[in-house]
Amino acid sequence: MLSELMLRLVHTIDALGYVGILLLMAMESSVLPVPSELVMPPAGYLAARGDMNIWIALACGTIGSMLGAFANYWVASKVGRWVFVRYGRFVLLSEKSLARTEAFFARHGEIATFVGRLFPVIRHLISIPAGLARMRLDRFFAYTGAGAGIWCAILLGIGYAIGRAGETMTSDEQSRMFTEYSHKAVLVLVPVIALLVIGYIVVRRREARGESGS
Repeated sequence: MLSELMLRLVHTIDALGYVGILLLMAMESSVLPVPSELVMPPAGYLAARGDMNIWIALACGTIGSMLGAFANYWVASKVGRWVFVRYGRFVLLSEKSLARTEAFFARHGEIATFVGRLFPVIRHLISIPAGLARMRLDRFFAYTGAGAGIWCAILLGIGYAIGRAGETMTSDEQSRMFTEYSHKAVLVLVPVIALLVIGYIVVRRREARGESGS
């Protein structure tokens, strides 16, 4: 069943093309339930087969993610939290998930907009508390773009690796490889995120010391 699903996803992304990647990733980064894991790996698979340009696919995925995140940001900043609480259930958004994301943003500050892009559930909601806090747009787009770019690159890499190895593998073996690579990607992300957060904290403390000393 999983192998059939993968084949269908590959055919769907192939048919939709780059515009489809952009639109689907925009939906994924908004409150609409479209998992990025179903969009970017098939694009990477197609890139490995020569049917897509991996850099254009990465650009479309990243830009789409930023557009969807900005939609959340704009609604939160202009309308407020209540619209997500009242109507979130129609797009499978629970108030508990929203509260968890707000707590994550409150605990980590603006860097949460970057780090949150690399975690499930929080990924597509982190732009809501950023909008409520009216985070500066230049920082919002910089952090969102960086986090989205890394995540899209990882998923593309998984699909690309499967596509490269797929010539000598059955569809079931490709499905198992996808699961294995996904788990490894999460394990790699943990220390990377930790290092990035530590680096951010060090830089901000140095800036704060410089401002206090001037």
